[in-house]
Amino acid sequence: MSTAIIGTVLIAAAAFWLSFTALTDLARRSGVDEGQAWAWPLIVDGLIVVATVAVVALDGQRAAWYPWLLLMAGTAVSVTANALHATVAADADVPALLAACVAAVPPLVLLASTHLTVVLVRSHRIVPEPTVEAEATEVQASAQAVVSAGTVPGPVGRRELAARLREERWSNKSIARHLHVAPSTVGRWFAKTEALGAPAVQDTAPDPRETPKELTA
Repeated sequence: MSTAIIGTVLIAAAAFWLSFTALTDLARRSGVDEGQAWAWPLIVDGLIVVATVAVVALDGQRAAWYPWLLLMAGTAVSVTANALHATVAADADVPALLAACVAAVPPLVLLASTHLTVVLVRSHRIVPEPTVEAEATEVQASAQAVVSAGTVPGPVGRRELAARLREERWSNKSIARHLHVAPSTVGRWFAKTEALGAPAVQDTAPDPRETPKELTA
């Protein structure tokens, strides 16, 4: 991945340099002062680079139309200016169309390589994976939400959960309040379990969830 990024950056730099020198000479031939001619290609080709980065950054958003417009305009100006410079500066024995096609390559390559570089950099970002503690917390929160909402699937599911809570030494009242059922219902569940010969856990320890009134009841 790093090799691809370095390669595209080097290609973009070479394309920018070729376009830069051609547009600088064209600006100088067009009457721009020699000390300021370098700024014209920097504006034109710099717009291509900035607009390409903005297009990738705003991908899928409504505001992306504006950088797309700037990108197309900057590319059109750069390609046209490079082609015009080639027709003016090329040797007399070179066809104007051929010179224009050759000169149009650097700005197009600049556009493509800049866009590719931005895409590669974005894809190279490492997305942090959730930690084991975060996953466990999320699962526990989901399970708690299901129980609190009273959406445990069916009576059998509630009985199994009641049995697990009983093994954790919850009282019948606390289990009934947690599962939104009557305490007598929880008592019948455990009475049936004990009648079938399953070991029962003694409900001796008071549950901190119970109010003082419930503890004395």
